[in-house]
Amino acid sequence: MFADFYQNLAEWLTDVKKNEVTQAVELIEHAKVLVKAAEEIPEEKIKQFIENFKYDLNEFYQQNQEQAKHSIYLGLMKESFWAVMSNITDKSQLEWAELCEDFHHDGVYQTNDVIGFGVLECKKCLKTQQVTHCSKVNDCLHCGNNQFTRRSLTP
Repeated sequence: MFADFYQNLAEWLTDVKKNEVTQAVELIEHAKVLVKAAEEIPEEKIKQFIENFKYDLNEFYQQNQEQAKHSIYLGLMKESFWAVMSNITDKSQLEWAELCEDFHHDGVYQTNDVIGFGVLECKKCLKTQQVTHCSKVNDCLHCGNNQFTRRSLTP
């Protein structure tokens, strides 16, 4: 269910122009139907549902947190979500935020440095890797080198 919702959200975000008016109206109409249905549910039932939901989420988290840390599926889903979000972000604003860090690093990033956004280019093999969210720099996947330059994002 969550994967379907995430996939729909990702598709919608990547094609905003197509979905701007028509789907926004449909979404609002659907929300109206849900709100009307929710108004008919007694407040006590809603509170009980929320408490049960919180309890279930906490139990699920406690039982699966170690597996989630090492889940390839969840890792890929997280990375693809960040990629979608970076595609719809105002890249000129991100560049201003990263400019100070570029000066601080004299244009060279090394393994374990923290970078926000951009494209890292290996100084040895010139292979690139895109960084879509704040994360630590890892060794080059192609040659193992630990020094990179950050290319600016294209707005």
